[in-house]
Amino acid sequence: MAEREDGFSRPKARRRLRLPESKDRFGRFTEAFARGMGTPAFLIGMTIFCGFWLTYNSLVPPEAQFDPQSQGFPLLTLVLSLQASYAAPLLLLAQNRQDDRDRVQIEQDRLRAERNLNDTEYLAREVVALRMAMRDMATREFIRAELRSFVDDLDERRARDDA
Repeated sequence: MAEREDGFSRPKARRRLRLPESKDRFGRFTEAFARGMGTPAFLIGMTIFCGFWLTYNSLVPPEAQFDPQSQGFPLLTLVLSLQASYAAPLLLLAQNRQDDRDRVQIEQDRLRAERNLNDTEYLAREVVALRMAMRDMATREFIRAELRSFVDDLDERRARDDA
């Protein structure tokens, strides 16, 4: 039996889950997260949050507490541990991105400095060449003297031709 080329004789290729084209979106998110966690507003907000949590669960009757003080606030500990477990890797990702950007910037600065050095050396050679050329160049007085000499020679020839 001949193979059919209608597309049904071959298995369908596996499709991979494709993320949106913006591969940098998560990286930007991690940097924004790191920037937010490093602000005084975040620290003050976390302090107020924990203070409210502790105050509420310490002052209300035990049956109204959602995180009992008698057990050492296990839910608060869990929430803070969860927050820390997500914060640490996100902060490291943001730091890695910053390190990569710094590495690229250092390389660009090195290349720019190398180009500037090459340009400076080229210009220095050109200045030296111009100075050397200026030494061989005729001065204004030399040209005037040569012109006077030429005019005097012409006057002598004219005088000879007239005589």
